Amino acid sequence: MREFDIVIVGAGPGGYVAAIRASQMGAKVAVIEKDRIGGTCLNRGCIPTKALYYSAGALAAAKRASEFGVSVGEVKFDLGRAIDRKNDVVKKLVGGVEQLLKGNGVEVLRGSAFIETPGRVRITKADGTADAIAGKSVLIATGSEPAMIPAFGIDKKNVLTSTEMLDLREVPKSLLIIGGGVMGCEFATLFSTFGSSIVIVELLPTILSTEDKMVSRTILKRYKELGVTVLTEVSVESVAAEEGRVKTRLKDGREFVTEKVMVAIGRSFNSAGLGLEALGVNMENGRIAVNEKMETNVGGVYAIGDVTGKMLLAHVASTQGIVAVQNALGKNAIMDYSIIPAGIFTDPEIASVGLREKEAQEKGLSVKVGRFPYAASGKALGMGDTEGFVQIIADAGTDKVLGCSIVGAHATDLIGEVTVVMKTGGKVKDIAETIHAHPTLPEIVMEAAEDVHGMAIHKIGRKR
Repeated sequence: MREFDIVIVGAGPGGYVAAIRASQMGAKVAVIEKDRIGGTCLNRGCIPTKALYYSAGALAAAKRASEFGVSVGEVKFDLGRAIDRKNDVVKKLVGGVEQLLKGNGVEVLRGSAFIETPGRVRITKADGTADAIAGKSVLIATGSEPAMIPAFGIDKKNVLTSTEMLDLREVPKSLLIIGGGVMGCEFATLFSTFGSSIVIVELLPTILSTEDKMVSRTILKRYKELGVTVLTEVSVESVAAEEGRVKTRLKDGREFVTEKVMVAIGRSFNSAGLGLEALGVNMENGRIAVNEKMETNVGGVYAIGDVTGKMLLAHVASTQGIVAVQNALGKNAIMDYSIIPAGIFTDPEIASVGLREKEAQEKGLSVKVGRFPYAASGKALGMGDTEGFVQIIADAGTDKVLGCSIVGAHATDLIGEVTVVMKTGGKVKDIAETIHAHPTLPEIVMEAAEDVHGMAIHKIGRKR
């Protein structure tokens, strides 16, 4: 039986990053994957949705071209060609990861994994044949999938999950989205731009409920401009496909008939069929319980990524993978969840790191808040993207940056500056006193930092 230092089950952004880092540290590594390298992120999540996001951006820019003195004639959109481009982007990235694994000496084994003991994994190939390998440590990185909620009658033809939405080749005339969280709002942005009539149904009092109110208000304003209908504090009673249409009945009695329905709530964790119950691995509702070292309760067995149910973000899975393999190889690494940036690809974009203002209030912290609008930025005005703001939250006593929320063009890129400052224990003054090039969008971050103390130059500040 072949022996490895680490056997990794799953080659998504958690598994493949863990494999490469372990190899860099001198370990002999095997990765078992039954589907495509790259997992949900590369194949059915982060990457394909962002490829379509930029198709939507190109379409929106073409429609606005006359504002910039550019005549483009009649603007048409072909979703099929956008899907082909998306598939090409995915193919290139998956191929790139495959080459990285090969170049780092990681052995990729195709098939389904079953962990017979903490140090032995059986692999069943597509043709039914099986093999077994040994590993001093086993790392589970099997991810998650859209939840198949029976009440919504998901048939993958009329009632869809995000997976099927990414392969539509014709824009539905009408689309009802169940769920106003990150995924629901991202797809609402995409398909409203493509030309669909959109209705979002959300159970909670607001869409994007994890963000501050000013953030969700900005997106709601944009949705109003796009003609997106947003219904909050309402639940779905039934969903029924009939004659190429879907009838959705809400519990308040309202009914909607749309060409398609997308279910954008819930994820199921891919922990079944791995033999974890027999091993005695602690789980809760499919989530694998781990500690701050990414260890399960069974020695030599680690878990990372979505399947742990911690934070369902690709970059979190990657970081967890690096922490796990360091510990598996005798180091002492701890997973820190306090400074993790997150991005939402709506229009405008949303990004955040650390505490939101409402969280600071709930914790009873004494904070100062600085804000600066995109509308006061020369770069944003020149770009024609003036919607949004940067908000920085700082500890009132120490001036340390506690969090930041950004809504606006390139928000997901801008959040990196604040993340680095927070990671190094920096203060508001470290941002404010850093010279920023002009005219650039990062100046908005600098001015928001200045505004924490009422000293923003291009904004009438508070009295000191």
